[in-house]
Amino acid sequence: MKIGFIGLGNMGYPMVENLIEAGKEVHAFDVSGNYPDGAISCSSAGDVSKEKDIVITMLPSGAIVSDVANEIIPFMDEGSLFADCSTIEVDTAIRVSKIAQSNGLDFIDAPVSGGSLGAKAGTLTFMVGGEETAFHRIKPLLEIMGGKIIHCGHSGSGQVAKICNNMILGSTIIATCEAYVLAKKLNLDHEVLFEVVSQSSGYSWANNVYCPLPGIGPHSPADNDYKPGFSAALMLKDLLLSQKASETVGFNTEMGAQATDYYRKFCEEGNGDMDFSSVILPMLEKQPE
Repeated sequence: MKIGFIGLGNMGYPMVENLIEAGKEVHAFDVSGNYPDGAISCSSAGDVSKEKDIVITMLPSGAIVSDVANEIIPFMDEGSLFADCSTIEVDTAIRVSKIAQSNGLDFIDAPVSGGSLGAKAGTLTFMVGGEETAFHRIKPLLEIMGGKIIHCGHSGSGQVAKICNNMILGSTIIATCEAYVLAKKLNLDHEVLFEVVSQSSGYSWANNVYCPLPGIGPHSPADNDYKPGFSAALMLKDLLLSQKASETVGFNTEMGAQATDYYRKFCEEGNGDMDFSSVILPMLEKQPE
């Protein structure tokens, strides 16, 4: 099986590394020209797509996915599979799917959860939209790069699952941060709060796995000066996608909208490159010792 991979950023690069480590032949292209050992570098996105069984993209935005799709689809062999792992607009994923299928290709949207740490560890969660046959075709490769592979339904449903998941996460991490700051004001030890919440009804991934304070719970970006596993800018991107999608169906997601506004302000203040859990820092700074 020949695999093409386009987009080797913080996520794509370790994903390609895991494919290579599993013995897969990966032809890759990235505008940075930065490739892992063992990857076969190509001169363009079109070049990487020729004579490949599966082409995977991991790109920053829906506009870029659309541009790359227009570039690569004419080069892809009929019957090959186009798998986009980017997080993009639902309508963009559906539109690209229709274009791919009209050109005789299989298509899936397969956004991921787990951040760069999950990409490196090969423990990503893939949320897959597309035909059942295409899902089973790509699943063995996704299992190399991820720990949980979920078929969500028709084209675009992977994107729906991703933005809904991250709307929950974006809202939950803010509430979690506020709770830890409130505990500090009320003189409750943070480790005690973690012990209680992690075993009570306040349990969440944001607290139990990704605690926003250092030295509490499993190792998280808070223990690494908030260097991003998943940046605040990417969280804002996903929250904005959730709000765009909610507008298309006329449903007001009030908490999602508030979380979006919160992260918009946080990023405008110059924090976009920090981990999204660093949203706790200005809260701590506002509190008296």
